[in-house]
Amino acid sequence: MKSPDAAQAADTDRDSAADQGLTDKEAHARLQQYGYNELPSSQQRTVLRIAGEVLREPMFLLLLAAGAIYLVLGDPGDALMLLGFVFAAMAITIFQARKTERVLASLRDLSSPRALVIRGGEQRRIPGRDVVRGDLLVLEEGDRVPADGVLVECHDLLIDESLLTGESIAVSKVSGTKTSAEANTRLYSGSMIVQGGGLALVTATGADTELGKIGKTLQTLVPEQSPLQQEIRQLVKRFALFGAALSLLVLLLYGWSRGDWLNGLLAGITLAMSILPEEFTVILTVFMALGAWRIARHQVLTRHTPVIEALGSATVLCVDKTGTLTQNRMAVKAIVIDRQTFAIDEAQPGALSSDVQRVLEAAVLASEIIPFDPMEKAFHRCLAEMVPGKSAGHPDWSLVHDYPLTGETPAMTHAWRVPGEPIHTVATKGAPEAVIRLCKLDQQRAADVLREVQQLAAQGIRVLAVAKATHAGEIWPEKPDAFRFEWLGLVGLADPLRPEVPEAVKECHQAGVRVAMITGDYPATAQAIAKAAGLPHEKVMTGAEFQALDDDTLQIVVCECHVFARILPEQKLRLVKALKANGDVVAMTGDGVNDAPALKAAHIGIHARPAANVSLFRRSSAGSSFSCPGSCCCHGLV
Repeated sequence: MKSPDAAQAADTDRDSAADQGLTDKEAHARLQQYGYNELPSSQQRTVLRIAGEVLREPMFLLLLAAGAIYLVLGDPGDALMLLGFVFAAMAITIFQARKTERVLASLRDLSSPRALVIRGGEQRRIPGRDVVRGDLLVLEEGDRVPADGVLVECHDLLIDESLLTGESIAVSKVSGTKTSAEANTRLYSGSMIVQGGGLALVTATGADTELGKIGKTLQTLVPEQSPLQQEIRQLVKRFALFGAALSLLVLLLYGWSRGDWLNGLLAGITLAMSILPEEFTVILTVFMALGAWRIARHQVLTRHTPVIEALGSATVLCVDKTGTLTQNRMAVKAIVIDRQTFAIDEAQPGALSSDVQRVLEAAVLASEIIPFDPMEKAFHRCLAEMVPGKSAGHPDWSLVHDYPLTGETPAMTHAWRVPGEPIHTVATKGAPEAVIRLCKLDQQRAADVLREVQQLAAQGIRVLAVAKATHAGEIWPEKPDAFRFEWLGLVGLADPLRPEVPEAVKECHQAGVRVAMITGDYPATAQAIAKAAGLPHEKVMTGAEFQALDDDTLQIVVCECHVFARILPEQKLRLVKALKANGDVVAMTGDGVNDAPALKAAHIGIHARPAANVSLFRRSSAGSSFSCPGSCCCHGLV
């Protein structure tokens, strides 16, 4: 929700920009005042920085100290041998790290958006980093929103906010007023325009955007050391203490027995140096580099090589639902007509009844001709697969009028001209409550429909209602409720579970890894997906219940619950911290920016194209080779 200060700033900017946008002089002044529209980022990992990170490792410091002592003692041969080990290991580590950083830099450059703005009354395409507060953004299909803002005007606007929310369903937006602060009037940096267009007034850029706030959170988090790094530090301390004690003992015995304290000191130092395990550094570095190389062949980027070893030590795997356990592709699962449910996923192509075909055709007619919304794509795909020959519905019909989704009537209505017919066909689809009102169903029939909707929702299914009407003439009513709609039925859609997920979850359990599902979706949907995936689903914790617990109670509860629904991004971070406090080695997968703080806080963070997450971890936890079917970035972390 927009704060009063932000709302006031937006109003001021709107008054100043009007419909002409900012002038070049105003834009330049604001760019100087607020800075570039760039997200806060940590210092770039240059070659010198990577070398510094390597040299700060205790094992390298110990070897460098030993090499320096050999030089002081006049033994350049041993000194060069030790330093050679150090430089060889450093070269391997730096080469692998720089390779990954170059790929990540290329990906960042590719993802940098450009913006279409109005300045001085003219439309201009400018770099996204040059957008300033008060700019008027022109929104078009396929564009990525470069900054946070409030909608001035829009038409049929659908926004994909999965980068922030993790949920794949596009969100419908409406234009706001000077005093509006509703979420459906707001735009967020990083979201994608999937349908429609409009104008938006920029209210926040750079670090002040929602993405920027996540970036600030990331900078406050200290990456967790992997178990291997912790063990190496303990090993170095033990060797250092043992070597110092042995050197002191030799010094005392040599000096006391022979009276030559200087040679006793040299003998003690020599003996201490001889027991240093300098091979450990090379072996560990080479093996981690080989591991990074092997998984790189499967399109996996490893930013911190010690995390490769930690993958096999994980005890808890936290996964997202949408796109990780599910296919991130909506599909028609069932159609309900007159209290009868027809399972589409069990039907054979060409075997649908005429009534079911009628519902599917109406759903396609009420959708965009070239769909962007995942649910509309599902309607088109289902019709093409299940009713051969009707992949495009009625290609000879022409769309002559439409009524977009509104806050008052959350349903989309399209009117079509049928060749050779004086009557137009009107189709609508939308929220069941809205379509019930459009069809003017009686109270008993409406109650029956809503009961069917609840039954489908309990199975994790999203439900839309479909209706149809006819209209004569070319004069169109102002609102769709003027048509005499006929109720056709309900369409249930679901994001299907990936077929490989149950086996992957089973393998994780066999490897001693507990799997926890974290999602922002509804509890009923999360529970249904967890059951299908083979996860314990009897107990579901919601974000509200999660927030009410103190840290001590939360540490106990997270050990007993495997499904977390309606979870906010900051709660994901708290969940990871609670698991770590219990002594678990936590692996976290995520595919959105909202997951970044939790990814960085976990011992192992896997930021991936969703298909890769479970498969990658399944292979590693079983001690076998890695497998990653998609391009992703495995790091420990961020």
